[in-house]
Amino acid sequence: MGNGKGGQQSQNQTRKISLFPLLSLLIFTSIFLFLSLSRETAFFSSSSQSHHRNIFQPQDRSGSCNYSDGHWIYDPNFTFHQRYDSTCKEIFKGWNCLLNNKSNAQNIPKWRWKPNDCQLQPLDPLMFLHTYRDTSIGFVGDSLNRNMFVSLFCTLKRVSGEVKKWRPAGADRGFTFLQYNLTIAYHRTNLLARYGRWSANANGGELEDLGYKEGYRVDVDVPEGTWAKAPSFHDILIFNTGHWWRAPSKFHPIKSPMLFFEKDHPVIPPVPPDVGLNEVLKHMIHFVDKTARPGVIKIFRTQSPRHFEGGDWDQGGYCQRQQPLSPEQVEELFSLKKEGTNVEERLVNQQLYKVLKGSDFSILDISHMSEFRADAHPSTAGGKKHDDCMHWCLPGLTDSWNDLFIIHLNNIKVKN
Repeated sequence: MGNGKGGQQSQNQTRKISLFPLLSLLIFTSIFLFLSLSRETAFFSSSSQSHHRNIFQPQDRSGSCNYSDGHWIYDPNFTFHQRYDSTCKEIFKGWNCLLNNKSNAQNIPKWRWKPNDCQLQPLDPLMFLHTYRDTSIGFVGDSLNRNMFVSLFCTLKRVSGEVKKWRPAGADRGFTFLQYNLTIAYHRTNLLARYGRWSANANGGELEDLGYKEGYRVDVDVPEGTWAKAPSFHDILIFNTGHWWRAPSKFHPIKSPMLFFEKDHPVIPPVPPDVGLNEVLKHMIHFVDKTARPGVIKIFRTQSPRHFEGGDWDQGGYCQRQQPLSPEQVEELFSLKKEGTNVEERLVNQQLYKVLKGSDFSILDISHMSEFRADAHPSTAGGKKHDDCMHWCLPGLTDSWNDLFIIHLNNIKVKN
């Protein structure tokens, strides 16, 4: 009888031991499935708490991911409370495609950029405010940088409404999120350099001797006053320039040419705008290096593409696509070999990469991802006499620029 009881205990122990690996396997499998599902759904989550851990870490720790190489994926589950909507008052009227009833305005933000080798997570506004507490960010450039600035402001304003409006360091507009002491500002400058109308002097001069009567004086070594104090004020600077350098409606090569000056003297012989741009970039890099506060992060954003088809803006050009372009259509519009209406983007980028090489500016490449988005401009809903195929609808593409901007910032912070 004692042997029988001992045998029964032995069998129970054997049964318990044999069940242990099975239970362990079930627990491990459950945890794995839960984590996998969490990762899949994190991208579409609107909760500010759902994916803090992923947002502010480089998605590819080896640093090998090229975020600008990818494709657009349509996300039918997108809702505007994940970002912001047409009620954000900072949106310039011509960019508010929802309010202006652009036919595809509801669909524009539903396209998300998917890099080929990693994930680009959407900006988490609450985590951004926490991470960049006591920081000042300055956007310096033309209206395309304002486009990006407004996108960031509206995204942050959705979760933090206590805002002070002011104009720090000569900015065109700016805001401080008081709870976090985070300031973002936009400094408007078309050429980065100071410029203004020039007319021939009755007493003559070097330009007058060459037959010039009027034009625009561009001082390649003098920053425009709107941003001259920005490097000593902001902790993070993001620059752009390019569109105005190829604007014949303003800087006509014959009627009103760009006339470049250095050290208060005209550059003789006169140089074309592309050479002038190179000189301005070199001088501006030097100026920022000399005047920036210690530890400032300096970023240059690449050129934003235009999508005029059938001619330029003043030649009846239009942009009425309803969805992103195919890779073949992109090359048709932007290939340098074709010398079409929209090649300025790639031409300017060539100059930017060449001049910025070796500097401590990092480059935020938004160009290739944006080339596909012919559908995302205000077009006829922009309130102009012509199609606006240069700026972007908000909400829209520049929200993805800011997703990329935050990843870029965090990669810089990790490296430092």
